[in-house]
Amino acid sequence: MAPEFKAPGTELFDFAPLWSGAPEWLTKPVVMAVAGALVLCAVVWKAFARPALVPRGLQNAVEYGYVFVRDQVARPFLGKDADRWMPLLFSLFVLILLWNLMGVIPLLQFPVNAHIAFPWIFAGVVYVTKLYLGFRHQGFVGFFRRSLFPEGLPRALAITMYAPLELVYIFVTAPFTHAVRLFANMFAGHMLLAFFSAVGYWFMIEQPTVPGFGIGVLGVIMTVLMTGFEIFIMFLQAYLFTMLTAMYIDQSLRPGH
Repeated sequence: MAPEFKAPGTELFDFAPLWSGAPEWLTKPVVMAVAGALVLCAVVWKAFARPALVPRGLQNAVEYGYVFVRDQVARPFLGKDADRWMPLLFSLFVLILLWNLMGVIPLLQFPVNAHIAFPWIFAGVVYVTKLYLGFRHQGFVGFFRRSLFPEGLPRALAITMYAPLELVYIFVTAPFTHAVRLFANMFAGHMLLAFFSAVGYWFMIEQPTVPGFGIGVLGVIMTVLMTGFEIFIMFLQAYLFTMLTAMYIDQSLRPGH
């Protein structure tokens, strides 16, 4: 009896240590994350070690990305404070984007942010920054007073309904959704690519049959289409994560803005 096709599952996200006896945390995603960060540092250093007045080549490409983040993310939310926060926002955008794109790079083929630990780190940094700025610019009491008891809202309604919901949003919903949105999209995208790739490989190479060949061809076509779509989602998720970061910073700097 011919073996049956088995769709890939969550085992795709289980990584053993790189070698026997290595620390449990030393896995492929960790190495990819560190390597990606180092590559970005090297690229930016190379681009601006000797900047030209008229940018060309690598400098021009990096400046184009910088301008995109500045004009499409930072300035719409932060206004005059945009340049001050560009190091954080630009670093977040390019690092998240590269870690996402690793899912479609041959041999690597795993988006680092499909491992929940990494989006949690990003969201945690943003969350601590948001609270720190809120407490610093509004005061501890002022931050919660403006958040929980906005002007114009009846006090009784604020106490009984709005304030409890806002507390949940501040301490649970906002950081949770910020991390999980990025993770879930990368997780689901990787699963879909793995599924259609497995379909194509199984029905065209592993167990080729005349009836199944068409299914294999369809799997290959869907893999190509989904790869293009997934690249768009990878870019979109990097953009949305950075945009929300700018929005949170703005809310802490200018409450009610």
